[in-house]
Amino acid sequence: MSALLRIEDLTVSFGTSAGRVRALNNVNITLEEGEVYCVVGESGSGKSTLALTVMGLLPHNAEVADGRIMYKDIDLLRSGPDQMRDLRGREIALVFQDAKSALNPLECIGPQLEEVILEHSDVSLRNANKMAQDMLHEMGLPDPKRIMGQYPFALSGGMCQRIMMAMALILRPKLLIADEPTSGLDVTLQAELLHRIRELVKDFNSSVLLITHDMGVVAAMAKKVGVIYAGNVVENAEVVPLFRRSQHPYTWSLLQALPRMDDPGKRIEPLPGSSPDMVNLPMECPFLPRCFKAQSQCRAEVKPKLVETERDHFVACYNPVIPVGELNAD
Repeated sequence: MSALLRIEDLTVSFGTSAGRVRALNNVNITLEEGEVYCVVGESGSGKSTLALTVMGLLPHNAEVADGRIMYKDIDLLRSGPDQMRDLRGREIALVFQDAKSALNPLECIGPQLEEVILEHSDVSLRNANKMAQDMLHEMGLPDPKRIMGQYPFALSGGMCQRIMMAMALILRPKLLIADEPTSGLDVTLQAELLHRIRELVKDFNSSVLLITHDMGVVAAMAKKVGVIYAGNVVENAEVVPLFRRSQHPYTWSLLQALPRMDDPGKRIEPLPGSSPDMVNLPMECPFLPRCFKAQSQCRAEVKPKLVETERDHFVACYNPVIPVGELNAD
């Protein structure tokens, strides 16, 4: 496999009245062709900023201080508006977190779906209309013709989410970025949407950057996982080693907060404290005030960098949950 998307040393901040919010700090992620890569972390950790940066949709107060985003051989950060417009929808698609807000409230669903097709392919309006209806049917929506004439406010949140997914998948993009696609949906709709994503990967060898805070979705979908905290990737590994041998204290704490069906008597341990102030991030590890493994080195040294503790398993921690010596002994 070859890399479809490479995010290298990405640093993004936002100007606010309180100061500059350091949303992403030297983020490195590689997404291979036909791979599902999950980015997981708490709310406010920078996950959605990552998606918007890749799509070139950052607000006017954002600044990309450093880094590159390479899609194939194209640097998206240095691409012009026309080139980005051509890539969006046809090659790279984004499913927004809040589907109802992402849809145009003043336009019916049909023209919004047809616009995606007409902008990126040479088909007639009649064929675009048929393609849109067929895609809505694929997404399990009843009576697609009626839905094409509806406004977003007349539809449920789950229906709007499936319409957004239809809009993203209708041209079979090579890269799908899904920002919390299952948020607020019941388990049946969640399973259906995740099934559609798997089909896209299988049938068209597409890649998916799946952003979520749901570790269950991560376990079901991911090949690789990047754990992000306060704008920093603190652990990066394949999904099975991450769940079995999580090494960063933050990742370990996230897993301890999950109920276990195989251990119904397990005590759920919530993660204490709160995320740091993103305007005044410390020079040391941002997880330090909440860490149960902190030692003097963590307070005296600068922020730890990602290092490979075992094959394809990277951790940014001076005192990981599983010591490096134990990993090497295995």
